[in-house]
Amino acid sequence: MIGIASTGLLSVAAIGILGNAPALARTHGRKPGTAAHQGDIDILNVALGLELEAIEAYQIGAESGLLQKPVLDVALLFQGHHKGHRDALASAITQLGGHPVSPKSRAEYLTSLNIAAIKTQEDVLRLAQAHEKGAANAYIGVIPSFGSRDLAQVSARIAADEAAHWALLSSTLGESLPKAALMFG
Repeated sequence: MIGIASTGLLSVAAIGILGNAPALARTHGRKPGTAAHQGDIDILNVALGLELEAIEAYQIGAESGLLQKPVLDVALLFQGHHKGHRDALASAITQLGGHPVSPKSRAEYLTSLNIAAIKTQEDVLRLAQAHEKGAANAYIGVIPSFGSRDLAQVSARIAADEAAHWALLSSTLGESLPKAALMFG
């Protein structure tokens, strides 16, 4: 079975980074280039890094030969969603005057995602499931940090996509959805 703990730690770290900038992320009424503006750019770049990782994780899963046709189709659909998230985030960063982060190398992703531990379709699905839940929580966590309602709305919309991905992956894995309300955040 895959080392989900390592993916979970990445997600916890991302939530911490994304959620640790409430004072910096206030941009309403400020000029571009201020510390508050840079805070939003920094938050968006961390989110962009997560999206780039998700795109590569789905690509690695697709190329693994482990996914059956219907699961492969869904993985590629989700990868397409993440590419849309990437594009939206990169555009926002550029509009704010920042520079979007670049993807890591394939070798770096292979290591950070612990791909060597993946042996089955279920392993691929569990990696994706853990990443999607961590991403949903990260996006929800930063919504209050943004001074711009537009950025908060984009974050909420992406969080909804990530939560939908997590729910479908959980169902595919045969897991029951949690009985408690407020599953994310």
